[in-house]
Amino acid sequence: MTDTLNDGAITILGDLLLDQYITGDVTRISPEAPVPVLLSSHQRSTPGGAANVAVNVAALGHPVHLVGVVGTDQAARTLRQALSVWQEIRLDSLVDDASWTTITKTRVLSGRQQIVRLDNEKLVPFSRATEEALIASTLKALETSRILICSDYAKGVLSDRVLHAVMEAARSRNIPVLVDPKRADLSAYRGASLLTPNRQELGKALAASGIAHPAGRPWTLTDDEEVEQACAAIAPLTGGDILLTRSEKGMTLWQQKAAPLHCRAHPSEVYDVSGAGDTVIATIACALASGRSLASAVTMATTAAAIAVSKLGTAFVTRDELHQKLLEEIADSGACLPLPDACAIVENWKRHGASVVLTNGCFDLLHPGHVSLIQFAASQGDKLIVALNTDASIRRLKGPRRPLQTEQARATVIRALRHVDLVVLFDEDTPLDIISALKPHVLVKGADYREDEVVGGDVVREHGGRVCLAPLLDGHSTSRIVQTMDDSHPAKDTQQ
Repeated sequence: MTDTLNDGAITILGDLLLDQYITGDVTRISPEAPVPVLLSSHQRSTPGGAANVAVNVAALGHPVHLVGVVGTDQAARTLRQALSVWQEIRLDSLVDDASWTTITKTRVLSGRQQIVRLDNEKLVPFSRATEEALIASTLKALETSRILICSDYAKGVLSDRVLHAVMEAARSRNIPVLVDPKRADLSAYRGASLLTPNRQELGKALAASGIAHPAGRPWTLTDDEEVEQACAAIAPLTGGDILLTRSEKGMTLWQQKAAPLHCRAHPSEVYDVSGAGDTVIATIACALASGRSLASAVTMATTAAAIAVSKLGTAFVTRDELHQKLLEEIADSGACLPLPDACAIVENWKRHGASVVLTNGCFDLLHPGHVSLIQFAASQGDKLIVALNTDASIRRLKGPRRPLQTEQARATVIRALRHVDLVVLFDEDTPLDIISALKPHVLVKGADYREDEVVGGDVVREHGGRVCLAPLLDGHSTSRIVQTMDDSHPAKDTQQ
């Protein structure tokens, strides 16, 4: 959407993997053993683990500092090559370790069905020198970053020393830390702003911490109430917020200082969760780096996850794909609603990352000047609200002969315009109360005003928005049309 994801550098620290896919067709069973014979037709290699998080961030348009360990083997060269096609990803923070075997996961598929996965990994503790190199690379990257992602795949990069050092550095710079955890003891991530476990990982954490269900039964983490109880119980171990990814049930955001938010999953014809967690944390990081609220970031991540699981294998979601899907989800338009209902709709738009624009007026007789104003206003964002004076408001402002059309008639005409997404009536002399309640990102008025004269401009700017003045079309005004009509049809002399 318009400025949904502004460019803001993100540092990603974690375990780097290489995902390989061998695809083909199975037409027979081997005579040597009761196993299928695959006639291979295609092979491809893609970044996995923390490297896939980096690709997802890059696909959403943000610069990436990627920190992790690679070996000096062919798999490392293949991984570097796969990452080098993304100009947004800086690879100068990678740490080479000749004693390390670059981890490779090879999936064999017949059509969309995975037959077997082959893992090549030899996990050994990293040397102190490698840990120091990881810390130094991360601290340097944080100098130009807005967010730190710790992508833990339990392969050794996020050791206690590394975690403690980078958490302290991020905290000293006031940089949010997002963690995709793999450890059962979540206290290892204390200091993180947000943890994104799945149900299985949260279940293990509850067991490891000895946290019992309030009703004395096993945790199932299925219904919303139980999920909220579990997150509230585990949160003191980290001190941050928790986003529980719940597969087909969507996601739940539990916050220290706000009510829980449940985002339902979108239906998908294909449901391949490979790398979906990477897409979620990448989208949240990009949204937060762009100044979005955490609730908005999670809403956007839910949509991104729906796109990711509809693709086969480890996948990324592009900025354009997310933009289009978010627009589809808020396609409602043309309604004329009371202010409380309008506030709920606008809040949903904002959670989806939409830029909200508001303009106002009487719009008594729609003319080209009005249309030009509305077209200009719509070009300034994703969703346009028109605040419309009621009949009583217009009579106070313009006299007893106005309006020429009732508020219902005027609202019907305005809401029919394709650029208008929402119409809200206001009975006051100015739209200040509506502007204060809806808090649009952009406020538009005609250029016959100065910016400091626009009612509500200070409210919009206070919340980080802007005021725009639309160019005027000369010779077009409702008052002029009314005067022309009066001149063309003078009142009859009643004495004749």
